[in-house]
Amino acid sequence: MPQLFAEICRLVAEGQYLIGDQAWGRLLERGIMEWQIVAGMTDAQLITERRLARPNPVVEMRVPLPNGDDCKVVWSLLRRERVAKLVTAHLLGDEDFSEEG
Repeated sequence: MPQLFAEICRLVAEGQYLIGDQAWGRLLERGIMEWQIVAGMTDAQLITERRLARPNPVVEMRVPLPNGDDCKVVWSLLRRERVAKLVTAHLLGDEDFSEEG
């Protein structure tokens, strides 16, 4: 299992995460609740890791939601703070799924 992906999953499971303003907006727009993302993290599948991304390393993953939907989530690792940050979330099938943000 890739190290960054595993670290972000661990941090989320331990409650060591925050949700950025943009991510809150996306969750509200798409009717996704925070607990759904957190619950689905145990079955998350890695899409890609960008360990050298700036300003923080980034992981994209596919997360199954409890209602049966799947979404793509983007997490970054805030190394200094030792927390994961939810950057954005897209339901699979959203017409703007391929857009960032």
